[in-house]
Amino acid sequence: MWKTLAALLLIVTPALAQEHATAYEALRVVGMQLNRDFVNHVISVTGVDGTPQPKTWKILLDDPRARGGVREIEIANDRIVSERTPVRSVAGSTEGATINTARLNLDSNGAYAVASHTAEKSNARFAIVSYALRTDEHGDPVWIVTLQNESARPVGTIYIGANRGAVTRTEGMFAGASMQEVETDRDAKRDTEEGGGIISSTKARIKQAFRRGQDEARDIFERVHRSFQDFINRD
Repeated sequence: MWKTLAALLLIVTPALAQEHATAYEALRVVGMQLNRDFVNHVISVTGVDGTPQPKTWKILLDDPRARGGVREIEIANDRIVSERTPVRSVAGSTEGATINTARLNLDSNGAYAVASHTAEKSNARFAIVSYALRTDEHGDPVWIVTLQNESARPVGTIYIGANRGAVTRTEGMFAGASMQEVETDRDAKRDTEEGGGIISSTKARIKQAFRRGQDEARDIFERVHRSFQDFINRD
């Protein structure tokens, strides 16, 4: 019995040790250890080499008092491990754009759940996950989840709306289909009925698979969604 219990502890303890903070939890550290108002001035949140969550989160804040107007915070093990004020533009986000946290309803573990399912529907296997939360061209929060295999080679990238959990675009999966492309042809079967041939048939199947994956992603979002406002104000 004791041998069995010891064996279970050897299995469970490393698994628990591998659990890292989510993006929400990293933002809470910023609010608690620096300034509560900073969570309302977030430009982006990024984390690399997640399995599935990364060891370290890098948070960029809009801070007019900082040199260059940007403050960069790194969070690991529930504490701030680095803070600096880089003099450079912020790649990936519109200049001056900050995330409206009132519209943020998907934590990084929820983004992983949606991305993992989407990859499965595209028969894409991965081992490492990188995350970027920022605003899109409309000012809405979006998760950009990049998947890599065990050799750190890119498998694909999935764009997920952080407000309603919609998969809006993929790269490396579903032939890079976007929701706009799918909606352009509201009936994917028309590709085969009107165009015929192998190319049209393949295109139709890709669109149908993308649609199914997006519908199922919405169902997953309903199970994993989490309001950032509720999270940050719960204590």
